[in-house]
Amino acid sequence: MKNENKSIPVPGSDLNAFLASYAPEVQALVLGLRELILDVVPTAIEQVDRPGKLIGYGFKPTYKDTICVIMPLKSAVNLGFPRGTEMTDPEGWLTGTGKRARHVRITTLQETDLPGLRSLIEASAILTQKGV
Repeated sequence: MKNENKSIPVPGSDLNAFLASYAPEVQALVLGLRELILDVVPTAIEQVDRPGKLIGYGFKPTYKDTICVIMPLKSAVNLGFPRGTEMTDPEGWLTGTGKRARHVRITTLQETDLPGLRSLIEASAILTQKGV
């Protein structure tokens, strides 16, 4: 656990149903990232988008208020940032070719503990609040 003093909500049935089709390793990555996101932004709203195959986190249930998204894959997870091109990325982790969005590929649970990942989520939250 990243922060033993905070209580992270137990995933709901929507999230559990969404994750059921993914390998246990991918489920663990999703839940590790979920814990990190809710630790960094405890007020974030979680939305499962089954057709989009992602879980979104934002201040309001709209795309413009989205901080980041978790996109499970077959053997990894992408942590996406809608304003990725606007973010400072000293570690050079953000990848992608979209006009604005970028993502970080997560392949191990240990990567969810990297301080740089926390910094990216914090930066995205700040940009989202500013409305950038």
